[in-house]
Amino acid sequence: MTTDRYDNIRRAFEGDAYANALGFTLGKVAEFSVVVSMTVREDHLNFHGVLHGGALFSLADCAFSLASNAHGDTAVAIDTHLALTAPSKLGDTLTAAAIEMTRGRSLATYRVNVTRDGDEMVGLFTGTVFIKTDDR
Repeated sequence: MTTDRYDNIRRAFEGDAYANALGFTLGKVAEFSVVVSMTVREDHLNFHGVLHGGALFSLADCAFSLASNAHGDTAVAIDTHLALTAPSKLGDTLTAAAIEMTRGRSLATYRVNVTRDGDEMVGLFTGTVFIKTDDR
């Protein structure tokens, strides 16, 4: 991975006020993947006392956004899906690992696995971005 890609990801993450307000932390960055994590806080819980689905979506979306914009071009989401596979509770550590599956001239697709405490899958996110270039 180039230093430029890592710097793009780090700058984008540091400039993301929403992700920072939610307490997300940037983890491992590799050639085709980005990891973002969070510890479930009380203000992340829904009225059932478990993690709000929107908080899980935000975590996965953050990793997806960073991975898709790491190349330097502007990439904007055009389609996303999230399957919630298990609940999370106060104090759980969640990790979202975004992996680039395909990248063409104008579209790229990513898979984000969200796990709890390192091993149990709690969410599966897929997303596609449109890659904007100077001529589009």
